Amino acid sequence: MKVNGVKNIENILTVSCKKEIEQCSYEELYTALMKVVEEESLKHVVPVRGRKLYYISAEFLIGKLLSNNLINLGLYDDVKACLEAHGKSMAALEEVEPEPSLGNGGLGRLAACFLDSLATLNLSGDGIGLRYHCGLFHQKFRDQLQSETPDFWLGGDEWAKKTEKTYTVSLAGKDYEARLYQLAVTGYEGRTNYLNLFDLDTIDPSIIGEGISFDKTDIEKNLTLFLYPDDSDEAGRLLRIYQQYLMVSAGAQMILEECVERGSNLHNLYDYAAIQINDTHPSMVIPELIRLLGEKGIDFDEATEIVTKVCAYTNHTILAEALEKWPKHYLDTVVPQLMPIIEKLDAAARSRTEDTSTAIIDGYQIVHMAHMDIHFTHSTNGVAALHTEILKNSELNNFYRLYPEKFNNKTNGITFRRWLLECNPKLTELIEELIGPGFKKDASELEKLMDFTDNEKVLKQLADIKHDNKAALAAWLEHTQKVVVNPDSMFMIQSKRMHEYKRQQLNLLYLIHQYFEIKAGHTPKIPITAIFGAKAAPAYTIAKDIIHALLTLSEVIGDDPEVSKWMQIVFIENYNVTAAEKMIPACDLSEQISLASKEASGTGNMKFMLNGALTLGTMDGANVEIAEAVGSENIYIFGQSSNQVIRRYSHGDYSAREWYEVDPNIHRAIDFLTSEAMLSCGRQENLERLKNELIYKDWFQTLPDFNAYIVRKEQAVADYAQNPLDWTKRTLINISKAGFFSSDRTIEEYNKDIWHLGE
Repeated sequence: MKVNGVKNIENILTVSCKKEIEQCSYEELYTALMKVVEEESLKHVVPVRGRKLYYISAEFLIGKLLSNNLINLGLYDDVKACLEAHGKSMAALEEVEPEPSLGNGGLGRLAACFLDSLATLNLSGDGIGLRYHCGLFHQKFRDQLQSETPDFWLGGDEWAKKTEKTYTVSLAGKDYEARLYQLAVTGYEGRTNYLNLFDLDTIDPSIIGEGISFDKTDIEKNLTLFLYPDDSDEAGRLLRIYQQYLMVSAGAQMILEECVERGSNLHNLYDYAAIQINDTHPSMVIPELIRLLGEKGIDFDEATEIVTKVCAYTNHTILAEALEKWPKHYLDTVVPQLMPIIEKLDAAARSRTEDTSTAIIDGYQIVHMAHMDIHFTHSTNGVAALHTEILKNSELNNFYRLYPEKFNNKTNGITFRRWLLECNPKLTELIEELIGPGFKKDASELEKLMDFTDNEKVLKQLADIKHDNKAALAAWLEHTQKVVVNPDSMFMIQSKRMHEYKRQQLNLLYLIHQYFEIKAGHTPKIPITAIFGAKAAPAYTIAKDIIHALLTLSEVIGDDPEVSKWMQIVFIENYNVTAAEKMIPACDLSEQISLASKEASGTGNMKFMLNGALTLGTMDGANVEIAEAVGSENIYIFGQSSNQVIRRYSHGDYSAREWYEVDPNIHRAIDFLTSEAMLSCGRQENLERLKNELIYKDWFQTLPDFNAYIVRKEQAVADYAQNPLDWTKRTLINISKAGFFSSDRTIEEYNKDIWHLGE
């Protein structure tokens, strides 16, 4: 029986649940629809021909899957109509589904978008990762402080199906059995691929103590408990190596097994497999593949040549903390079987150049994973035009001079199925009414919306949709966060990982400045609501202090009847994909204010743009390409250029204290952190530490951009308040120019230049 059609959906649900739909619980309907999706997705599995991609990543932030799968399989409208005919709500059904906790931020969300686009474009490509039991953590706010608890998301019916397939992985001389779980990835009118997740059957969440603490040495029970376990001690750092090797060893064994089953003799592995190393976490796949090929009788030199040809590396950052480096004795402990191979690779790399800065094992016996990736893959790509140029000209210039042919750019993208069709159905409906449905498969068709930028009727419809989305976010905030916001205020949203380079602290100082301005009678042109969503790594003290300062300031403002009429701060607890799907369609001003040169790309900037927000940002990451696409009049750019920032770092002449002492606005804003008002509801230790960080360090140059940020932000507020029709016209221009930032385009470029799938 064909599923398509409201009647057929009705029959299937009635039979599956053994009762009328009106009598079904949402949990029963969710389980029944999962089975529908599973059966339908199997119909779109296509035999692999030629080369297949294996995308290895520590994170896959996939979000809830039911609605996304229904959209991709062409079933969403029928299911929604069927439910509504029986008094059931699609929104209520979506609330039943747990949020998969397999990622943290942009890296994991990008990986999820890429899997969607691969399937949509009918390209054979699977993901490889780990099945984390408790994800990163569940964020709680207590006394204006972040606390962490386990995110127990597994249980009941799961999208990732347990298989009978296991692979033996040796860690510190002991063998573990890595169990394969497979999650179907549906494409929009395309094929079904898979996300392969590895786990141990012996994991025991009962070992978790207070918060997210646990015995980091009990590998058998803890190995896949958490994503990015706390690495503030040696046991935590070793555990990360255990995790990474489990992922790449099981993944490499699976890859070789699949390729042999398809006819490879392993000497011709390149004809069967392409492997993309997503950041440095999966770097050990290189020596592991060489080791496994050696076990099959292939000598080191040929194995190295094969692996170099098969593997490619994506660099996601210039931040040293994210370019993983491990003490050699850590690897000697956890993966002793790899060290002879890594030492041979180091010798081979050293033979290619006299420049010891490119060595894999440096003079301090530190193993540089990114160095191994660049030497022994055939491609190294950045993820935005500016980022790639910085890699070539500055951060990785020593490697670029050695391998200019390896370096290329692949500007990131987002999947429009998730970030438009699913999360903003009203906007999707309007776009389809105006230009037809072609944009769902070919995002470049959004350009046709430029024909309507002077159409007042369309602009009013667009403004009404934005207001409806703001009202929906307000209702969701009241329901989930117990916060009441004004949907007629201007929504300014900064949602991303909490990190000093992303500069939530700059936004904090602006809000303090605005507090003083309102107290002085200089009110904004319209009430403003500043909305934040972010998690700070458990051991990242200053990031947690920024959260504390924002939550404290929110309380100070809320208790002030004079200021609270004009300004409100909302910090969403436990920010995740579900929250993002509510926030992004409702945003007026998208805050993309990282220090120029530090954000490799960003993808939140693309999601907000697509959903009709204007960007306030530095010329950093993909902001540069967004500005080029929409024109300087349709984006609010401020701050230092990447060259100015890099020059400051190279000269070492930046003194935050000098800025603090000479600029009265900066001085006033920073001093307020330890004012009586803040200390009355905040903690002195956290607020003083943040204040001192800004005065005596400010590594990410918040203060030089402070005044320019205020000027541009106030201009945005004035523009929004004084000429709403023109504002809406500019949002439509942003939507129409968003097509380039589709992950379909990104994947097509990867395939054309790097993977050559199916050939």
